[in-house]
Amino acid sequence: MEFLSWGSDPWGQEVLIRISWNLLYLAAGSGILFVIAHSMYLAWFVPQRKYGLFEQESDSIQTANVPERVARHSVASRLFHWVMAVTMLVLLFTGFLPVIGVQFAWVTIHWVAGVVLTLSIVFHIIHSTFWMDLWTMWISGRDITEAINRFKRSLGQTAPAPRKHAKYPLENRLYHHAILVTGGMVICTGILMMFRIETPLWARDPYLFTPQTWGMIYVLHGLSAVSLVTLIIAHIYFGLRPEKRFLTWSMINGWIGRDHFVEHHDPNQWNPTQHPESQSNNAPSTQAPESR
Repeated sequence: MEFLSWGSDPWGQEVLIRISWNLLYLAAGSGILFVIAHSMYLAWFVPQRKYGLFEQESDSIQTANVPERVARHSVASRLFHWVMAVTMLVLLFTGFLPVIGVQFAWVTIHWVAGVVLTLSIVFHIIHSTFWMDLWTMWISGRDITEAINRFKRSLGQTAPAPRKHAKYPLENRLYHHAILVTGGMVICTGILMMFRIETPLWARDPYLFTPQTWGMIYVLHGLSAVSLVTLIIAHIYFGLRPEKRFLTWSMINGWIGRDHFVEHHDPNQWNPTQHPESQSNNAPSTQAPESR
């Protein structure tokens, strides 16, 4: 299987052009295989019971202090998420549909969606830096150890009981970092590639880089884009799974219920605050600064 495509520059030298489109099919196939394998793992290998992944249940005092609706995502965070989701899907469809033979005027739609995605990322960086707790995305050695213990216990093996999750489980933080790398790469290379087309933003300059450098930019853009195909397939799959669906709803309505909080989260790692829309007019506000 070829992974890179080569061509000749005006001087007859062999240069990189882009990735081979075989990688697109490989990425899509990998995402689909992951979905099948994970579904089989849960259906056949994980005991169909509450298999004690965590420490003992929260005591009654902690549970009593948990609001009925726990605030999880602010309006700004939800708007950013759905703008990013829509623009990423538009970028993938406009970028890859012509590859599989669906021809249409895709270039303008593609770069406009890329600009919207870039602006939304800039907004998120500012918002998360000044209004959110960046440390909620930090991954420690203990997080890795506890994830291994959860996996062992899910298979019925003996392992120390880990803590319940903080606001964001380890898998969410790992996915966030994967998107950070691939999304950052696709945006940076995409901005450079816009110099090769006519846009109102700046003058077209296809000679800004040498053919060899343009080839590397196209390869990096393609690699990050096909990686996003696999990541987005996995993300949609987990968002639709019954046991994860409450998290998907929280990205719509901004909160999770008390039962889900008590089952999955540790109040010592994530202080639960009441969702603003569920507060009575006379009740004092318990809303704390957003912790991402």
